Amino acid sequence: MIQQSPPKKIKWGIIGLGKIAHSFATDLSTIDDAELYAVASRNQEKADEFAEKHGAAKAYGSYEDLANDPNIDAVYIATPHALHKENALMCLENGIAVLGEKPFAMNAEEVDAMIAKAKEKNVLLMEALWTYFLPHYQFVLKELKNKTYGDILKIESDFGFQRPYDTKTRLFNKAMGGGSLLDIGIYPIFATLSTLGLPKNIEASATFFKNATDSSSTMIFNYDNHVKAYLKSSFLEVLPTEAIFYCEKGTIKINTQFHAPTTVTIIADGKEETKDFGYNTIGYNFETIHFNNLYKAGKTESDIMTFEFSKQLIQTLDDVRKIINLEY
Repeated sequence: MIQQSPPKKIKWGIIGLGKIAHSFATDLSTIDDAELYAVASRNQEKADEFAEKHGAAKAYGSYEDLANDPNIDAVYIATPHALHKENALMCLENGIAVLGEKPFAMNAEEVDAMIAKAKEKNVLLMEALWTYFLPHYQFVLKELKNKTYGDILKIESDFGFQRPYDTKTRLFNKAMGGGSLLDIGIYPIFATLSTLGLPKNIEASATFFKNATDSSSTMIFNYDNHVKAYLKSSFLEVLPTEAIFYCEKGTIKINTQFHAPTTVTIIADGKEETKDFGYNTIGYNFETIHFNNLYKAGKTESDIMTFEFSKQLIQTLDDVRKIINLEY
């Protein structure tokens, strides 16, 4: 009997070693065809500690050193928002596939430049909006697409938590793309675009910290037939952080925290049923498995998180920023 050799493991690198990177690395270790090969921070000690904790073979004290490592197949970019474009272009230029944390970049112009470089180099590029790939969200998308409970009449979605104002942290640092809209407002907007598509028009307002980052953003997306989406993000208050889809014959509610592994409650025909999807990971493995499959198949674009959808998402964020006079 011929012994089959194990499938080649995709060698991953991580650029930017904050909280999300730790979660990503933890879930990467659960994937059979992936290994964490290298990590990079601007601080060598931090890189060494991260590599030791997660079993990476290489620890780099600069992003450039990681991008120049010829052994790396794919990289996860988890740096602050304002660095996404620069880091992605550097890796794409060297033929490394890029999974870039959301928001993909700071604005539509930057996203267009990233996509153009990926096409020029024929290298896989995808925005890491993990929610899209979570089983509970895929279930909801299927129910809504199949119109199990009829057409959507209204969406309510929010994301909010309280943090002490501190401009030394990424969340409040305007130079790094801080503020509630780009960091967490993207999730209610994503929930709406992925189910209703682009709105006819947008109403929006915001409150601001003294350094001009938005402390909260409130939005109404208007669609045909009086369908509306009411969306909010906030660093000032704890919000339900749910996504509720009111349909003609029932309501689908993605429970808190809707953007992460959670449950779904369906209210229809006078009954209420909650579905548990039995997650046993943090949830970053689902987008990574999808990305690995694309990589092994020689694809350069996701059929779920498409370039077009990423462009629509960032353009919508740009549109909201323009309405609330938020400039970076």
